[in-house]
Amino acid sequence: MFPCCSAKAAIQTGASSKNRKWPSLGPLAVPAVAVTVALAPSPVAPAPGGAFSVSVVFPGSVTREGCFRFTCELLKHVLYQRQQLPLPYEQLAIFHRRQLPRPQAYPKDQVSNKKCQQVLNDLEGVFHHLEIMFSLTLVPRVLILLGGTAVSPKELYEINLQDVSVSGAEESLQTAACVRKLFHSLFLADVFSELQAVPTMSATIMVQGHRNCGIDWFRPKLNYKVPTRGRKLTVNLSCSHDNSATLSAYQEMNSAWDDYIWFQAPVTVKGFHYFS
Repeated sequence: MFPCCSAKAAIQTGASSKNRKWPSLGPLAVPAVAVTVALAPSPVAPAPGGAFSVSVVFPGSVTREGCFRFTCELLKHVLYQRQQLPLPYEQLAIFHRRQLPRPQAYPKDQVSNKKCQQVLNDLEGVFHHLEIMFSLTLVPRVLILLGGTAVSPKELYEINLQDVSVSGAEESLQTAACVRKLFHSLFLADVFSELQAVPTMSATIMVQGHRNCGIDWFRPKLNYKVPTRGRKLTVNLSCSHDNSATLSAYQEMNSAWDDYIWFQAPVTVKGFHYFS
């Protein structure tokens, strides 16, 4: 479906004259994923709590659908770990469906059910349009911004896909196995355990993509700059291979950094607590 390529190589500032080499993939089992965890202070104006990064290297290419899955699963995880969802997303959806046939519920329960329905609807819409976005363009970076504004959030979670190699399903690692290894690395990094409880906040989603990708739901933000203040966690995803092959002509279609801009989801996902 898609030739093997890297989003980072596709958008390098001032395109390098050196051709980057990329691996040719043979039959793939699903070997263990190398996990590197780095905890470092932010180089620019660190806020209390600092900036942290978790790096995961997949030993093979992944699909665009896989990149979409990584993004959605990390969004669900962040919202739950930061107490913006009372239950993990899938459990919350099941629990809510079981609560629907209760017309005689107490007023407070009805309010909670409405809030739950709203956040589930909002997330479903975000997931649907993220899937479209990933099908239309390479997506080098995604931001999950909690609290404050898109310009000055309280917490920032970046999903860095610039070093991911994208290939067809037959040449790629199994998405489910990559998701398991991704969350295993987050478990090892233990980046959420020492955070204090927070009130409910709104989550804003920013996605980087080609300016001419044709997406009509996300709103282009031509002058958007990634915030440098606030607590930040970066999840770096990349692929490595033993062999190399020449980058395909697909790079020529998406070669200039200036052609990649930020898009903002038109809805904010509002966190909620039951019985709050």
